[in-house]
Amino acid sequence: MNTDDVLARAFPDAPGDLSRLHGRLAAAAERDGVLDVAYRIADSPVGPLLLAATEQGLVRVAYAREDHDTVLQALADQVSPRILHAPGRLDLAARELQEYFGGRRRDFDLPLDWRLAAGFRRTVLSLLPGIGYGRTASYSAVARLAGSPRAVRAVGSACAANPLPVVVPCHRVIRADGALGGYLGGHEAKRALLALEAAA
Repeated sequence: MNTDDVLARAFPDAPGDLSRLHGRLAAAAERDGVLDVAYRIADSPVGPLLLAATEQGLVRVAYAREDHDTVLQALADQVSPRILHAPGRLDLAARELQEYFGGRRRDFDLPLDWRLAAGFRRTVLSLLPGIGYGRTASYSAVARLAGSPRAVRAVGSACAANPLPVVVPCHRVIRADGALGGYLGGHEAKRALLALEAAA
């Protein structure tokens, strides 16, 4: 076997070859227990979403405006540097999001990894799925539900730092005067999600 044949086997250059090689690498990492964070990009009506999951469940959903590379670096710093584009682990999450955006799903049944939210922030986020599909609640109402009626700003901060937007529906939290308030994905994304749910 000549040098060119050896190099061709070691460094395949056809896109299909590289894709198969990457798939084998991801499968081996999963099998050997060294894939701490798997990620994929899912297309959506509000732009490409980065989905990331640990073995415990979905740990991060990120909008493009957050800069996916920055989000991946933060996951490497906060969770583990053993991150790999391994879409298979996120098939269920991608399917449920597709159903949601297609108007065929109102609630998510995904296992979630809450490690990126703690304390009062976690308390607030855990309440948000209780705001029904197509409904909204004010920041002050959520603060009351969380047991801290004066913590309206803290509720806003919890929503702004939600590691699982869309799936944990912080877009359903609005200002008491009916204004949208801030949103990690931007006003257009928040408006689009509320319009999608209102149309169902």
